[in-house]
Amino acid sequence: MKHYPPHIKITLFIALLFMSLLAIAPLYYMLSGSLQEGKTFDAIDIIPDSLSLKGYSFIFSSSRMLRYIFNSLVASISVVIGNLILSTIVGYGFARYRFPGKEILFASVLAVMMIPPHVIIIPLYRLINFLGWYDSYAALIIPWLINPLGVFLMRQYISSLPPEIEDAARVDGAGDLYIVFRIIMPLAKPALAVLAFQVFLTNWNWFLYPFILTSSDSMRTLPVALALLKGYQSIDYQQMFSASTISALPVIILFMIFQRRIISGLTAGALKS
Repeated sequence: MKHYPPHIKITLFIALLFMSLLAIAPLYYMLSGSLQEGKTFDAIDIIPDSLSLKGYSFIFSSSRMLRYIFNSLVASISVVIGNLILSTIVGYGFARYRFPGKEILFASVLAVMMIPPHVIIIPLYRLINFLGWYDSYAALIIPWLINPLGVFLMRQYISSLPPEIEDAARVDGAGDLYIVFRIIMPLAKPALAVLAFQVFLTNWNWFLYPFILTSSDSMRTLPVALALLKGYQSIDYQQMFSASTISALPVIILFMIFQRRIISGLTAGALKS
């Protein structure tokens, strides 16, 4: 284990403490507001004098809110599974195969990463309407089943793996799909954990596209529901903060479960000799 000088240790401690406060302070304020009844945004107490679970009672007793949570889970989990499978397959192809136009295709993948998502709103909306997917799970899932960042991440990680393992599997008669699912994916767990967390976080918190591509109350997702909780004349901040706290929980739980693999995947390139 490396021994750092005292001033480096102090700097790292201050940086970690500052980042922890930046993460914890909003969560605490949100949780505190969800337990205080009848408060306006400016009047929420840092240390509440009384606690109320009315906001959470509203969330779990409302069939609409449960439907919004269900829609968000279905869309986010489906998109994560699709990205893990398709990004690995495409990344494996870019990492291991040689074919005409490979560099141009990979450059186009990188170019897509530079396109702002707002640019494709109108073309995507017209395409979804043309295919008859508007206001359905297909609109929330299919356009996002693969993303260029996932392809780039998996291509880079697979390129670092020794190809001799795959050659030995081919000698034993293994096919490409067997190698991808039974050899590459187990070896690429850190990269897959990073990709799964990034995709889930993005889709779970996405407001713009679910708002545009759905119209019925039964197809709304949780971020859209949070916006709809605002009334025309007033806002029930306890309900708002309760729903926001529930919305933040899956991401926090997911990170706590897979934090070792996520950190391992993020630092994999830096630890190579």
